[in-house]
Amino acid sequence: MQSTIYYKPSSSHNFQYPWKSSKNPACKTFKASLKSPSLASSLRSQITYELEGGVNNDGIESSNPTKLPVVIRRYGKVSRYFWDGNRVQLLSVDGGGSSGASFCFNLDKVVEASSLAVRNFFIPKQVSENYTGYVKWKFLHRVFSSALQVLATQAMFRAIGFGYSRSLTSAAALNWVLKDGLGRLSRCIYTASLASAFDTNLKRVRFSTSLLFTLSIGVELFTPIFPQHFLLLASLANVAKQMSLACYMATSPPIHRSFAIAGNLAEVSAKSQIQSVCFDNLGLMLAAVLNLSLKNNQRLQAGLPFILYPIFSAVDLFGIYQGLKYVHLQTLTKDRIEIIIDTWISFGYVPSPEEVSKDEGINFMWTKGNESWRIRIGCLNPKGQLPKLTAMAMQSVCNEDYYFICTEIFYRGLARTREQGILLCVHEGARTVDVIMGLLQACYVRKALRSSMWESMMKGSDSSDLVIKEWFKLIDDSKQYVQRQFGPMNKQMVSQGWGSKNILLNTEEQTRYSYMDD
Repeated sequence: MQSTIYYKPSSSHNFQYPWKSSKNPACKTFKASLKSPSLASSLRSQITYELEGGVNNDGIESSNPTKLPVVIRRYGKVSRYFWDGNRVQLLSVDGGGSSGASFCFNLDKVVEASSLAVRNFFIPKQVSENYTGYVKWKFLHRVFSSALQVLATQAMFRAIGFGYSRSLTSAAALNWVLKDGLGRLSRCIYTASLASAFDTNLKRVRFSTSLLFTLSIGVELFTPIFPQHFLLLASLANVAKQMSLACYMATSPPIHRSFAIAGNLAEVSAKSQIQSVCFDNLGLMLAAVLNLSLKNNQRLQAGLPFILYPIFSAVDLFGIYQGLKYVHLQTLTKDRIEIIIDTWISFGYVPSPEEVSKDEGINFMWTKGNESWRIRIGCLNPKGQLPKLTAMAMQSVCNEDYYFICTEIFYRGLARTREQGILLCVHEGARTVDVIMGLLQACYVRKALRSSMWESMMKGSDSSDLVIKEWFKLIDDSKQYVQRQFGPMNKQMVSQGWGSKNILLNTEEQTRYSYMDD
């Protein structure tokens, strides 16, 4: 437990320091007494803590001690150093002690000390203000998730005939091993194929896999109804569980890092394990109480999981969804930079990670990219329709350019709706600064293309001379805008705590082009 030392200057005490000269003879006498060996030994080994009523460890009660200007706050108590003429003592000054042997029970102080002890047990010392809200929703999520897992495990034991005379132990064990083996294999394949998404789409992947985990528990609950298909159902459920576990382990470090404001990532991770263990045990207790209350009614006990599953799963997912709102990531991704740049272009300031977190949300795949002129980082798709503007944009690229911007046409949804978008192609030698500058220029171009003038021109033909002329004029204007605005915007990003040295891109967005002059 850490202690904090406060210097509190006071003009009321008469203590004089031995290195300060004084014309008062009494001060000289006191100065001489300070040089005695008793003080040296006191400072080395006899600094004591008050036990009760201002009595030191030797049982000697101090009388009229001299206050020293050092105050310590520790374990929720306020103490101060005193000099009694022989030694330095640390006495309580927050009203917690009492004289003599009398004892006064103070309920408010007991509650305050208990809440402080609980907070120190669960909450790290130096974390952001939003961490407490995250832990509250985590408590709700872990308790009901743990209770659901207990009910699902009971259902699976019932499906393989655990505890019945007709059960075949070897067959049940073989089925259990097979479903675990298939789950671990799927976990490896899933982790390898989706590794980059853990950084670029952390909240979306975390919530999606949590939803998958909840569905897997529902599949396990159905195993007693179809015991002949136990291996198939249990394997499917375990595959989903292993994928969720892989996502949980991969996304936990960046979430913990967003809360560790003093670089105390290990402490935040350790406290997270303590929280998970305690909250899960409460969930086990909840499931045990429900089972014990229905032990005399076997039919109702068997149907209990199907009654509680929709309620507990809804509370579990709601807790996860609300908890992710308190996670404010400072790392830059393509989506977060777009939010930052759009705010800068429209309002002239860089939003904080908390503001971006609210706008970003979970951002599901089926709600992503519904806006017009969607910006994409990557390479041209030769299977799609490439307008004439794209070919001319590539012809204007030189070796000194670290990126170029062009338009593309893609089809979205089952109805194959034709949409136009903006493509940012990045050179293989580009740095993080170049990517941010390219996105700044692309966002400026998108705002211009959404104007009524450009909409009317693009409805006609995107290969007309007027459109081509206006396009290259827009590209020149956007470059000048980037040169003027990038410096101030980058300074505000650093001051807001954004990690502007690196940008996290997925596999497709990491594609680069190289320049070849034939």
